[in-house]
Amino acid sequence: MKTFPMFLQMAGRHVVIVGGGEQAAQKARLMLKTEALLVLVAPQLDAELAALVVDGRATHAPELTVDLMRGAALVFVATGCVGADYAAHALSKAAGALVNVVDRPALCDANTPSLVDRDPVVVAISTEGTAPVLARQIKSRMEVLLEPNLGELAALAGRLRAQVSGQIPQAQRRFFWDWVFSRAPRQAIARGALRDAARLIKDALARGETGAAQGSIALVGAGPGAADLLTLRALRLLQEADVIFYDRLVDPSILELARRDAERVFVGKEVGASSWPQERINTVIVAAAKRGKKVVRLKSGDPGIFGRVAEELDSAGAAGIAVEIVPGVTAASAACASLARGLTERGVTDRLMLATAACKPADPDPDWAAMLQPGTSLAIYMGVARAEKIVRSMEAAGIPLSLEIDIVCHASTPKERKIHCTLSDLPKMVRDGAVENPAVILVSWPKAEFSVRADFIAA
Repeated sequence: MKTFPMFLQMAGRHVVIVGGGEQAAQKARLMLKTEALLVLVAPQLDAELAALVVDGRATHAPELTVDLMRGAALVFVATGCVGADYAAHALSKAAGALVNVVDRPALCDANTPSLVDRDPVVVAISTEGTAPVLARQIKSRMEVLLEPNLGELAALAGRLRAQVSGQIPQAQRRFFWDWVFSRAPRQAIARGALRDAARLIKDALARGETGAAQGSIALVGAGPGAADLLTLRALRLLQEADVIFYDRLVDPSILELARRDAERVFVGKEVGASSWPQERINTVIVAAAKRGKKVVRLKSGDPGIFGRVAEELDSAGAAGIAVEIVPGVTAASAACASLARGLTERGVTDRLMLATAACKPADPDPDWAAMLQPGTSLAIYMGVARAEKIVRSMEAAGIPLSLEIDIVCHASTPKERKIHCTLSDLPKMVRDGAVENPAVILVSWPKAEFSVRADFIAA
């Protein structure tokens, strides 16, 4: 290493920023995250810097002197003038201060890293000036890994550290803190529930618990296929999971984002097969959580939309297992995004219906007449195998078969295919093999078509 990473104590110290323009303002914004006192040195300050002085966040000195820089934690030079930069650098060295001259690496004692700020948790990333774009890419990945309010949990732990030391034997403290930062308290923080996290920790202390393994289940939406449509929370849970139970439609690239040592268990149902009935899935995910595992039940799309989430919630609840639901991008949203349009259109289709054609065997057919009316967009999931029956039922319900529909297969993936036709053409499209699962059938009945339905009913 040419440079050595170190965190400087800033509380009660001053930082000198030489310059009055945008570059100086950028450094000021960075230093305002610390407890340092800012000294702005320039004949004139831009509006943003001047406002800091007015608000008491900084002081202003028109001219740079050696005395200003003595004892400074850092000096930033950002004048934009070659001569002025060199002069300020020379004065900084004479004062014995660490100096950073913007855009002049040869004059820098200290480099500004890319920061991931979860105060008091701070991650600094540096490439020693060789690859700033790479540093930004690493920063982006770290931003995903660390939930936005993680610092609140770290601060809470700091406030409770003395109490933990007094109540938990030294040999058990590591296990206790591992529980705090890996399991229920951290999961509460990820939901934005600081009070819940504090209560969990304090209750554990009151009971004398030292962090024995406690399992959990997360019902996570994998989205329609594309890995970059995962939510940040879904990605974090995948990277924390001990075991992942995944469906048939979960793209392999999403599983690659999980921890390398996480166990992966396929629990999908192939068409016409039932090797993994729902009752068996319920049993295995609960059993894994009871063994203290962090379980992710990974479902394609959104787990709350035709994902049988209620059954898994009931099983976990009966076993006393904590459950978290993480929404995902549902296939209908991805399909419309691929079509470059919305699911609804103001003044044309102002009602949205999501329906599944895969009902329980004993259930009656969906009431298409109630679902699809003028002014409605209808997204039909799992309807390919029942396409002919759906069209016959809609015709019997008085829905005009001239309505235009879009069918999107494998939405958001490289295998994506889009078909535009009318309702009457749907069965033939399926018979000819133009449509393949997984597919979403999107039917829109604009308000302008109301007269068609009215004439049918009158007849």
